[in-house]
Amino acid sequence: MRASNFRPKNIGIYTLPGLPEAEAAAGNMMKFLEEAGVHTFLCTSRSDECLIRQIDEGIVDLMIALGGDGTMLRAGRLCAPHGVPVLGINLGHFGFLTEVERDDWQNMFPQLLEGHFRLEDRMMLRAVHRRRSQVLAEWLVLNEVVVCRGQFVRPIRVRASVDGYLVAAYVADGLIAATATGSTAYSLAAGGPIMPPELRNILIIPIAPHLSVDRGIILPEGVHVTITALTTHDAVLSMDGQAPVTVLDGDEIDVEASEHAASFVRFQDPSYFYRNLTHYMEQNPVSGNRS
Repeated sequence: MRASNFRPKNIGIYTLPGLPEAEAAAGNMMKFLEEAGVHTFLCTSRSDECLIRQIDEGIVDLMIALGGDGTMLRAGRLCAPHGVPVLGINLGHFGFLTEVERDDWQNMFPQLLEGHFRLEDRMMLRAVHRRRSQVLAEWLVLNEVVVCRGQFVRPIRVRASVDGYLVAAYVADGLIAATATGSTAYSLAAGGPIMPPELRNILIIPIAPHLSVDRGIILPEGVHVTITALTTHDAVLSMDGQAPVTVLDGDEIDVEASEHAASFVRFQDPSYFYRNLTHYMEQNPVSGNRS
């Protein structure tokens, strides 16, 4: 983490539309901030056009994301290339990425406006989808890149190469390339290790491997990973849980550390991650155990 050195004067509030609780909270926050002399704007757009326009114009010092971890991922991806930090207000279930609970923001905003917070920089990934050497698309990724089977319940074959050298070949439901941030997301569900958020590594984890290597591989940030899909049936590619993209036999997905980093506002001390870990692991929203 690094100490902040500014007092934000232009703050955006970002939430997805159709969430009455978030819209009401956003209104209260804007009133609080405006009375404190801060210029604010509200963006509730699923297309993200409003947020992108405001960030591109350079009038945003800091972004407040209202929602759960999915909202934080979207805000983080959009703000990272411009160096705009994000403060997460948890209106979701887990809140691994958020910092402030829904009923505590009025206590924390004075610290925010005085610059009494730290910035936590999290490594991101650059993912490129290639087909016969042609670039089809490119993404900025905060959690993970996933190559996996599609609608047919059959494993796919997938190879992982590092800097041009084959590291492992799998018959599995899929393969995950995750950041330390993503180690507590899909990778964790697939049996991967939990990595502290400040680590700058790429984690490779197979999903339900069959007669294949079933251990994760932790790689340094400077490597270039190539995931090659070998399949005769449907396979898909997804970044941070976004809408899947069709993958064909022989397609390659190049993954490497991005030049951009997501910057999150933290009021807690640097050991917060370990202190909260057990609490988060017990908060299964399906079981109803959210004490």
